[in-house]
Amino acid sequence: MAMSPGFKDDLLATIPNLRAFAVSLTQSADKADDLVQETLVKAWDKHESFQMGTNLKAWLFTILRNEFYSQMRKRGREVQDSDGVMTERLAVHPSQHGLLDLKDFRAALELLPEDQREAIILIGASGFSYEEAAEICGCAIGTIKSRVSRARSRLQQILQISGEDDFGPDAISSQVMGSNAA
Repeated sequence: MAMSPGFKDDLLATIPNLRAFAVSLTQSADKADDLVQETLVKAWDKHESFQMGTNLKAWLFTILRNEFYSQMRKRGREVQDSDGVMTERLAVHPSQHGLLDLKDFRAALELLPEDQREAIILIGASGFSYEEAAEICGCAIGTIKSRVSRARSRLQQILQISGEDDFGPDAISSQVMGSNAA
């Protein structure tokens, strides 16, 4: 449907009234200007739904009011995060680092003697107590504790782990993610 010749002129003539109404709703000239602009864009896009002979001003005010309420609902679901604190808490480290670390750990685990590997898997991965692991392996509790201790030390050597900073992302990833751990 073709746009009527007077539609554009009538639309432009309503802008001061739309802006005044928008300022009363938003309490901000900048937000009001954005709201009026969005209203005009929607009205222009939907001009074919306007019925000539009806009240254009009322139609535009309805669009503006509905857009305002839509924006308010949207803002109600949004979280203000101007300093980035919320975003930083939501950020996750790239998963490929974890996958690579797991691959390295599995390879290091395979390098352990069988008795140490069995002990550390029972205690560390399966969650058995030292007593339960000793019973499963048929040896003394002290033997299991010794095997687990030697296995942990050997894994640290193989994986070149010297402290807590060696876990998680590398220094560059930590800086990018905004972490203070680097």
